[in-house]
Amino acid sequence: MLAIKGGKVVTVTNGTIENGVVLIEGTKIKAVGADVEIPAGAKVIDATGKWVTPGLIDAHTHISTFNEPQAVQQPGTVDGNEVSGPVTAHIRALDALNPFDMGIEHARKAGFTTCFTLPGSANVIGGIGLSFKLKEGSTVFDLVIPGTEHMKMALGENPKRVYGSEKKMPVTRMGVGAVLRESLYNAKVYAEQLELGKTDPSKAPKPDFKLEALVPVVKGEMKCRIHAHRADDIVTAVRIAQEFNLKFAVEHATESHKILDFLKENNIECVIGPLTMGYAKMEIWGRKFETAGILEKAGITFCLSEDAASSTKYLPTHVGFCIARGLSLEEAFRSVTITAAKILELDHRVGSLEPGKDADVAIFNGNPFSNFTLCEKTIIDGEVYENEVAERVYAGREV
Repeated sequence: MLAIKGGKVVTVTNGTIENGVVLIEGTKIKAVGADVEIPAGAKVIDATGKWVTPGLIDAHTHISTFNEPQAVQQPGTVDGNEVSGPVTAHIRALDALNPFDMGIEHARKAGFTTCFTLPGSANVIGGIGLSFKLKEGSTVFDLVIPGTEHMKMALGENPKRVYGSEKKMPVTRMGVGAVLRESLYNAKVYAEQLELGKTDPSKAPKPDFKLEALVPVVKGEMKCRIHAHRADDIVTAVRIAQEFNLKFAVEHATESHKILDFLKENNIECVIGPLTMGYAKMEIWGRKFETAGILEKAGITFCLSEDAASSTKYLPTHVGFCIARGLSLEEAFRSVTITAAKILELDHRVGSLEPGKDADVAIFNGNPFSNFTLCEKTIIDGEVYENEVAERVYAGREV
């Protein structure tokens, strides 16, 4: 038994408890409250003066799929983007997940306990990502959360740039939409033929590995994560997804603040970020830290993401930038805990401090969204990871 006592316990779903207790038994949270009795013999962590939160979640990363540190590679061969074709639905982030990737430890030390990693956005359909715990382990089986697979898709400038330079479809936004529709249509036909083949083997389709990967997508059994920065690309993503009855979330959603009514009316989930990306391409010129606060006031479901591999460790500070520009503290916590968990379809296990949920906890020596704050301990499935702690002293005085 493990007890965390005396801290400011941010449950996320049931308020904040001053001088609270979080009781952990094995890999699960047993109790949370102000008057929880600590059993005799329990190991106790004194969190007096600390903030105790659910383990943080980044719902959109490329940890390990791009691999860190990266070896010097030929142009166009960077791990993470299988640029050999615009549709690579059959590739799996699982096959790139390296438990020793440095991004895992970096994110864990920042208080993250669950992340989702996925292929990059070079392809219209890029392949299958998955959620994993940021534990120490020797194989993927130690980290991955089975049954959390989502399909990555991308609209806009990325697939245009990659394949347009080769004069290969898609060269235009029209081409991107056409490639996506054609693939989904073919997958739908393939799925129907598979059903017919169950009763009449002569009607079964010829095995197709790419289409096989899209069958759960067109059947609504696998969620899609659709990269779309510009407002018109977001609308295209929604339009095509609804045309094929897909379950989906919009990734990045940089210009989401321009189409609030549309997002609200269609009940769209957005994964916002990264918010510190430079103006490398036109479609992200609308990036701004005010977006999160604007979406909160409009009642739109969103979480915040850092996107790029080990840079997840900087996400809490970047959430602080959003708080300074209108995002509430309550919604800030939700954006990297329970809302992110819901988008990952994992809110029954992670994202809040509640009895029965996974024992994923972070202990900070201050407000988690301050750049003066350090995560002192990260707990994943009940296992305590001691993080580096520095004295909170600047120019000879406490800060």
